[in-house]
This record gives sequence, structure tokens and C-alpha cells, in this order.
Amino acid sequence: MTFGSAVTSADVPAYLRSVRGGREASAELIAEFKRRFDVIGRSPLIDITVAQAAALEQLLNARGGDRPAKVAAGMLHSEPRIARALQDLADAGVSEVIAIVLAPQYSPLIFTAYQAALDAAVADGAPVRLAGAWHSTPSWVASLGERVEDALGRLAGAGRSGLAVVFTAHSLPRPVVDRDPGYMVQIDETITAVAARAGLLPGQWTFAFQSAGHTPEEWLKPDLTEVLASLAGAGNTDVLVVPVQFVADHLEILYDIDVAAAEQARDAGLEFHRIDMPNASAPFIAALAEVVDRELAAAQV
Repeated sequence: MTFGSAVTSADVPAYLRSVRGGREASAELIAEFKRRFDVIGRSPLIDITVAQAAALEQLLNARGGDRPAKVAAGMLHSEPRIARALQDLADAGVSEVIAIVLAPQYSPLIFTAYQAALDAAVADGAPVRLAGAWHSTPSWVASLGERVEDALGRLAGAGRSGLAVVFTAHSLPRPVVDRDPGYMVQIDETITAVAARAGLLPGQWTFAFQSAGHTPEEWLKPDLTEVLASLAGAGNTDVLVVPVQFVADHLEILYDIDVAAAEQARDAGLEFHRIDMPNASAPFIAALAEVVDRELAAAQV
């Protein structure tokens, strides 16, 4: 399961209406999101999520065993919706469902909409088990760490010696995180594990929030914009951005990072770099299979 996305700017009004619980967004907000989608051309998130589901199903069934697997992709705010995914699984005759949010760090408070979507759709279906956080799952840490290592190796080979590494996560309203501080503990644990896997020592990396929302309440800091400026002021010449909460290319990567943050980095005098996102890569699909195995084992206890 993932949040979903508009695909092109034409889909923005309906997408924002869903995100806002049926309320219409302002003309200004719609115009701004349309502009961002026009800049990137098209969001591949839905295609990638469907591909991730297909790859996970193939991997699970290739391992053999007496329990064939069926995997379906479901979105909160765009098609195919979570309810449709569950119906497809029911039509396929599944006897139980493991639901995985495609965000490694999981908070029941922050991600309550996923549970609500499942509750609304499974009254007459197979029992559903919602997987918890998988932010420290060894294969997930390894898959992300390998991408950081690869990027560091390429940049070192290109003579980029003044490199700063910035791990990022989606900003959230401060009141939400104040009610569930354990979510930020998960973010910290992921970063610490990935940094160690990539051979980064404390002091060789920093952290920033990205993609703050368009609402009046206070959102978490430091913002990536502020961090980029401070890195340039400290004498760095290059920056490598490492998102640790997102697992696929979408608007928050292709625009917020690759367009807005890259422009801010250049304005600050930094050469900008980003790791490749996991998408449907084999190491990431192996990480999802590890989550499935963990949940199956827990269900048998």
C-alpha cells in the first residue's frame, strides 16, 4: 500500500480532493501542484508500485513452498485503491492477507488512514494483518546502504572530495510527532544503520526534513533548504541526498528533491547528487519478502 499520486497535472484536482477528505483545494494550491506535475511531466509512482507488487509475487512464488502467494498494489488516494486490491485478492481466493505500507517507518497514529481503509474494505474478506515498522529490517538496511555506497564510490572516483551527505525524511506537523515521538526514533535508527552500512562515521553526514506541507501549523525542522545553505557555508562543494522514508520515484523525489532542492543547492554553490531510489530493484523486493516472512512467523506464534 502507498499514498497514491496524481499521474499528470490533469489528475491533480481529484487527487487533492481525495487527500483533503472530499474538500476542494484552493485554486492557488491546485495551480501550484499542476505546475509541479507539468515540470516533471508524469509521476511514475503508481506504475512502480504495481511493478513492486508483481516482483514480490514472483519472488515469493519462486521460493517454492506449499502456500502460493498473490500480491496486489493498493493506493489511498488514487487507483487502484486499497479496497480494489483487497477485492482482487478475495477474488483470487486468498485465505489471509498481509498488508504492508511502503514506508519503512510506521506509526499507527501517523498512518491511521491505511488502517481505516483496510477496516472499511475487509468486513467480508479474508483476515488482514497490517505489518508494523520495517525500518531496521536487515535486507532493507542493506539495500539502501548499497545505494549510498555506490553513490559515494562514483563521486569519489570523480574526485568529489568536498562531499556532504544529507539523509532526508518527509516533514510532519510538529503536534503530530509530539503525540508519537517513537516515529522519529525509527527514522534515527534507519539512518544510523544505513550510515554504518555505508561506512559513514558520525560527523560525516547530517539530516534534514523535506516536503513540508501547505498548512499553517509548525512543521518539523531543519528544512533541507536551511541545511544546504549551512553546508555550503562550511566549505562543502558537493551534496548527496539520501531519502530514507521513500522507496520509489514520485513528486516528492522528482520535484521536491531533483528540481527544487537541486536548484537551491546550485544557488548555494553546491553540486547536487541523489541516490537512485529502490523502486522495483531486486534488493528492495528481497527486503519486502523479509517483511512478509516476519509477519508469517509472527502469525504462527
